[in-house]
Amino acid sequence: MRAILVASVLLVNGVVAGCRTTAVSSGSGDIARHASGPPADRAPDAAIVEPTGPITLADALALALVHNPGLKVFPYSLRAAEARVLQAGLRPNPELQVELEEFGGSGQRSGLDAAETTIQIGQPIELGGKRAKRTRVAVADKELAQWDYESARLDLAREVSQAFAAVLAAQERLALAERLLDLSQQAQSAVVQRVQAGRDSPVDELRANVAVSESRIERQKAGKTLTAARRNLAATWGSLAPAFAAASGGWHEIAPPATIDLSPDAVADNPDVARWEAEQHSRRAALDLEKAKAVPDVTAAGGVRRCEQTGDSAFVIGLAVPLPLFDRNQGRIEEAIADLGGARRRYDAVQARTLTALSEAATSLAAAHEEVTALRNEALPAAQQAFEAVRQGYVEGKFDYLYVLDTQRTLFETQGRYIDSVEAYHKARADVERLIGGPLDVSGADHSSASTKEPFSQEHANEK
Repeated sequence: MRAILVASVLLVNGVVAGCRTTAVSSGSGDIARHASGPPADRAPDAAIVEPTGPITLADALALALVHNPGLKVFPYSLRAAEARVLQAGLRPNPELQVELEEFGGSGQRSGLDAAETTIQIGQPIELGGKRAKRTRVAVADKELAQWDYESARLDLAREVSQAFAAVLAAQERLALAERLLDLSQQAQSAVVQRVQAGRDSPVDELRANVAVSESRIERQKAGKTLTAARRNLAATWGSLAPAFAAASGGWHEIAPPATIDLSPDAVADNPDVARWEAEQHSRRAALDLEKAKAVPDVTAAGGVRRCEQTGDSAFVIGLAVPLPLFDRNQGRIEEAIADLGGARRRYDAVQARTLTALSEAATSLAAAHEEVTALRNEALPAAQQAFEAVRQGYVEGKFDYLYVLDTQRTLFETQGRYIDSVEAYHKARADVERLIGGPLDVSGADHSSASTKEPFSQEHANEK
């Protein structure tokens, strides 16, 4: 009996060792290495080192890609997908079966004297290439996880780009509000002198006081808007208190966009579209696996039987084969076929939806560029010239103070609209680049002139 047990243990060890060796060799080296090594992202997160001076868009993108809380989830998803690939390549475990017969009866069958003990090992054998097809499904699912990461990364890049543009716009609006307040205070001083000299009505002084109060209010609003924009940008890299001094670079560099292709090839690099192409491969692999499952697996068994009554031993072998009379995996196969058809339709729908969004974003980008160009080359110079002429005419007594207020309001509204259009341009460009899945080709940088950076006369700019 002891010899039988020893032989059985050695047989089990041999089968298990053989299965283990086969399982390891069947997987890829990278997967085995990742599965055995500790995950790198279990280490404590590195502290966020934010620049304290001016920050560029490249700095903001680098910080966000490293420290964004939402993006940190995906390494775990990718590691889980790798583990599923490893698991899919493993063979089924063998089974140890022990049977004790002919004991505990009556007569010669009482006790264990006439007992027959059978110890055997059974190994399920998968047919139809199930293991290889199961592995292909797991690999396809891993590819989907990688596409999901790419989508999240591009979403974050667009979010950072648009938040950075919002900070730049808020800085411009704050500077504009400060210039308006400074100009209103200068105008107030001039009006007070003219009223005291009896050249203007005291009502003009009241109007000047109101203009100064409104300018202070606009200055406060612009400051709060900038604070909120800075926090939104810092939140993309997980910071609650932004440390950077200011956003810098690229605000007035407006490049005319090249003609954007609106064919399906234009969005081929978009991970949202490419993901559904990979989804079709995954569904096809799943269908092949379900068809393979219709082929029944067999279980081969072998072992030793000992008869206590005679002391004889003998080998036994067996083969178990399921009979696929009722369950031939029909339902799962039909489900996989439906899933494959659905993936094809979703691919078409996502591609059409993405092309529509690209068309809208391209239209917005072109419209924003045209508006920026028109404001910079026509509206802003005209508003600046009109304001300077009216202000000089007011000093010479040719115009009433109402004309000064009106042209001043027109100038600052035009400058505010220019800031809005530049911000819209940068945000639309970020949308286009997200939809095409890469950088947008431009025909050349179009730098704004000094008048677009300073809505007042060059003389006032020197004073600042």
